[in-house]
Amino acid sequence: MKTLCFGFVFALFGLPALATPASAPQQIAFLPDVHFHDVYANFPDGSFKGLQSQTTGKAATIRTMAAQLQSTRLFNENYFALRAALDDLVRRNVKLVVLPGDFSDDGQTAHIRGLKQILQHYSSTHGLKFLLTLGNHDPVRPYAQSAGKPDYLGPDGRPLAIYSPGSEPCVGKEKSVVCTEEVKELGYAELMTELSDFGFYPKADDLYWETPFSNYDQSNYHYSQALAQSDLTKRQLEICLQGAGGAFKKPHHSHCQFIADASYLVEPVQGLWLLAIDANVYKPKANYQGKGQEAAAFEGSGNAGYNAMFDYKPAVMQWVKHVAKRAKAQGKTLITFSHYPMIEFYQGQTEQIATLLGEQRGQLSRSPQQQISHQLADLGVQLHIGGHMHLNNTAVVKSNSGNSLVNIQAPSLAAYVPAYKLLTLTSKEHIKVQTIVLEQVPGFDQLFEHYQKEWQQLKQDKQPLWDASILQSKNYRDFANGHLRELTRLRFLPKDWPDELRQLLLGLNGEQMLVLSELDSSVTLKEFSPAMLQQLSQSPEWQQARQKATTKAATAGLKLEDFTHWTGFDLVLDFYRLQNAGELALADISAQRLQHYGFFTALLQNVATKPQAQNWQNWTLPQYCQSKFSGLFQIIHGFLQGQPNGDFMLNIQTGELTSLNNTQAP
Repeated sequence: MKTLCFGFVFALFGLPALATPASAPQQIAFLPDVHFHDVYANFPDGSFKGLQSQTTGKAATIRTMAAQLQSTRLFNENYFALRAALDDLVRRNVKLVVLPGDFSDDGQTAHIRGLKQILQHYSSTHGLKFLLTLGNHDPVRPYAQSAGKPDYLGPDGRPLAIYSPGSEPCVGKEKSVVCTEEVKELGYAELMTELSDFGFYPKADDLYWETPFSNYDQSNYHYSQALAQSDLTKRQLEICLQGAGGAFKKPHHSHCQFIADASYLVEPVQGLWLLAIDANVYKPKANYQGKGQEAAAFEGSGNAGYNAMFDYKPAVMQWVKHVAKRAKAQGKTLITFSHYPMIEFYQGQTEQIATLLGEQRGQLSRSPQQQISHQLADLGVQLHIGGHMHLNNTAVVKSNSGNSLVNIQAPSLAAYVPAYKLLTLTSKEHIKVQTIVLEQVPGFDQLFEHYQKEWQQLKQDKQPLWDASILQSKNYRDFANGHLRELTRLRFLPKDWPDELRQLLLGLNGEQMLVLSELDSSVTLKEFSPAMLQQLSQSPEWQQARQKATTKAATAGLKLEDFTHWTGFDLVLDFYRLQNAGELALADISAQRLQHYGFFTALLQNVATKPQAQNWQNWTLPQYCQSKFSGLFQIIHGFLQGQPNGDFMLNIQTGELTSLNNTQAP
């Protein structure tokens, strides 16, 4: 893991777009899930003037802190994080920059305009070449639609609704609603036109460029022909309610619609093919009556991903296979990217998490099925970089046919731990993968004065408060850590964890968890309460269990009293740290606590974990604790034993990974 600190960044003049020293290997940076929100956007229609800063003099258009502490992404600070990351790439002389989807905050007009200005600046001033693909937050639906948010921060410190004309709040002319086209959500046509310079269409300096719809290849490639065939009207495919249309359409398929596909292949430098797959699958709605906006005819794409691609976009998948075959035949280095993961993204712990929390929780529905990952490997795709989940993760599969696929989940700049991936092509077979953490981000605290006013107003209105200590964050990484802490408290624990398990963990520290795991008692789970725990801790059974725990801890070289230094909430927070950030999280979890977690894993390794029972209230408290604690610590152990995901070397031919980090997880 590389930690980046920023000094003064010198502008680079006079270099061709992709010029690098002759001896320098090619580098490509991957920054998915930027979720760019232009916090200093100017609304030309004057509908909203923004919040005037007393320190910078700038007017800010931002979402509330309360809103972003309930979201898996930051909304506002990403503005500063993107600039910091791009400045770091300039310093490193990296020229190729890939944004694999969700580069915007819901494809809103103001934010796309602001993003375009930033990308154009770094392109013209520093020679960066940007390649984008679409995520589920860029076109929220394939066509533009009226939209908005109810939780912008207003001048009085309270939430302010800002929507575009045609949306329900504006149609109903609700009081205090700002109506402006600046927050309209754009569709494929508008997004790809506005951002046409960034991969979606061929450029004159590309060595090669094509789409699944092109009828040429390298042997007869001409830029003018590529440009003519890149027109969006020629990049349409039919999708039906039940599956693919067009040549793949079956007699029973209905509710068919034509939508654009943004996939493309580009050769920006000699020998390197970058394959952008548009893995958005917007399924038509069965109950759509053909009235209103075109966008309303489709479901969102967030939970579909590659689980739906073979059924709904088989033509694109056939094209991917054809590209991979040609790349191998021509000796090209093929790197594939898209918004969605190609392999299970919880380091092999998906089934265990489903057992612990439930199959419909923890975003498990977004995980690619194993057979889908094998099908993708059999296409010939050997390396894929994805986003969507805001995770730092690496996974490898080998199909029954012997084909290997490596999926690198690049972390988000807008979540814990904020970082990006930097790939260096060191040889024909080997790629060095680095994870660059954004520790220091200039200006990340510029909006804190507005949040302080929001917090004071919440207190005055006697509304639930978020933890204001996040405004004391010393750097951007610390701020993202504070965001995850509040996200765990305000959203993950209440919504994803079973009530009885959540209440139990929030009432215990590490020592009590250990004693309960050794306890011999007939007390049932439904009897658990803080008062009951206090009473139970005075019983002879508790003292006997405590002595057992003391002895077992001592045998492992540990002191029982040290287990009081962390709580069940700390454990859950570390669960999410490791799930989200992998090796990057180790800097935020003490070595002693990791040792304690390992002790629990070994102690409870032979305890059978069971799916959530309907009659859990009749379980004894020790039975329930042993079962659930065993499952939880086994998952954490699995997170710690996953594939290298910090800095590592990758053999693209074999899928072999070799860690480059000196410090390894226990």
